[in-house]
Amino acid sequence: MAAHAILSASASHRWLNCPPSARLCADKEDPASEYALQGTDAHTLCEHKLKKAIGMKSRNPTNNLTYYDEEMEQCAEEYAQYCSSVVEDAKKICKDPVVLIEQKLDFSKYVPEGFGTGDCVIIGDGTLYVIDYKHGKGVEVSAQNNPQMMCYALGTLNLFDGIYDITEVSMTIFQPRRENVSTFVMKKEDLYSWADTILAPTAQLAFKGEGEFKAGNHCQFCKAKATCRKRAEYNMELAKYDFEMPSTLDDTEISVILEKADELVAWVTDIKEYALAQAMNGTHYDGFKIVEGRSNRKYTDEEKVAETVTKAGHNPYEQRLLGITAMTSLLGKTKFNELLGNLVYKPQGKPTLVPESDKRPEMNTAKDDFSEN
Repeated sequence: MAAHAILSASASHRWLNCPPSARLCADKEDPASEYALQGTDAHTLCEHKLKKAIGMKSRNPTNNLTYYDEEMEQCAEEYAQYCSSVVEDAKKICKDPVVLIEQKLDFSKYVPEGFGTGDCVIIGDGTLYVIDYKHGKGVEVSAQNNPQMMCYALGTLNLFDGIYDITEVSMTIFQPRRENVSTFVMKKEDLYSWADTILAPTAQLAFKGEGEFKAGNHCQFCKAKATCRKRAEYNMELAKYDFEMPSTLDDTEISVILEKADELVAWVTDIKEYALAQAMNGTHYDGFKIVEGRSNRKYTDEEKVAETVTKAGHNPYEQRLLGITAMTSLLGKTKFNELLGNLVYKPQGKPTLVPESDKRPEMNTAKDDFSEN
């Protein structure tokens, strides 16, 4: 079994919260999703753009990228510009900062067989910078106490602490498709303390397959999430409310349900997807059967349809204005802002109930408006 498949830095949020999940997941296949393959292409392009930006030789990889498009090009350019600006900041304090791109980092001092790859690491006197590119746009990733980033920082310190006078570590998640640049700074001593008191002992448990199972938002990317009994128990706690109508619940009970609602929905979805896959392979669940879902009619040959309708004297096409994302791709970000910047507005979003930890500002409610009058 490959070392990184057991205690990978990218999965550290999960195995730090649920140590035995590491061995459980290591035995399960992990087929590469289209999103993962798209992310790999984006990282390859980012590496090329950054190397060119700081004067290193690099061959343009775009012809070999399956998922390359204008958006990926723009994202990679923004990433290279950001990293370059950090390099310039580092040069103000240190004359010769080291810049490592896609660097293998060893943090096995704290995590058995632990290593990973740092997208961009900048080392100089004063501050060590660790920058990680995220191409996904589904989940916004925060750098705040992010264990993956902290592991990468430890791997970098393993190489350079003592050579450079490093006092603090700056860790940044660069996620352009979510317009998210998240930075977390901590003292070097605090990072070492976390590594000694939390990371190392928990990693030992995880590597041995020991410790207690624990469910939570870290279950999202667990390969055992559909069949995990602890996760089932965690979500089934809501059953004690017997799904009563909200009018029979007090505010405290509703708050408890709201805290778990998203995870409950995700868990049920995972169970349904798992059961369907099993049923397609022959498993029978009492009271259920596989049927063909509803579908819409489609043309067998769109070009032939257009030709036929045109000959009949009709226009087979509808004319629609490109959406903002497609128009930005067509014109490029700079040209779009130049030509259409004053013709775009952002309407108020639909009210959404979220945890207080959400970084968006709180909306004024009808009660607030009434109290202000």
